[in-house]
Amino acid sequence: MGLKEQLKADLKDAMRAKELVRRDSIRAINTMIKQIEVDERKELTDDDILKLIQKGIKQRVEAATQYKEASREDLEAKELEQVEVFKAYLPAQLSDEELESGMKEIVEQVGATSMKDMGKVMGTATKKFAGVADGKRINEMVKKLLG
Repeated sequence: MGLKEQLKADLKDAMRAKELVRRDSIRAINTMIKQIEVDERKELTDDDILKLIQKGIKQRVEAATQYKEASREDLEAKELEQVEVFKAYLPAQLSDEELESGMKEIVEQVGATSMKDMGKVMGTATKKFAGVADGKRINEMVKKLLG
């Protein structure tokens, strides 16, 4: 079963169980998918959908931060609850140790020696770790290894 079918089934379950946060989160993911498919006239793959989910997580974390700064804990909590639902659709994330060892391999593979080589490392790493580590974590690891 593809990710789209999984989302449809989970949406029905959430509606039956009256799980409003889960229902609204899945609807938000479906809306993002439909928007891209209509705008670009193409069928999204599971990989495309994972990228959209990661983008959605990033947007909600940023919104939660802004709500926190505005002392709107109620809205912050709502965004963070949605983040948890979104994360449920991502593959298991790499531990810091797994990410570091994988990054060391890439650094050796592309022959990176300094921060000047960051672009080469990031390009390879973001493809290799798509879905299992976000860009921010990858970026921090590159800085740790090359900095």
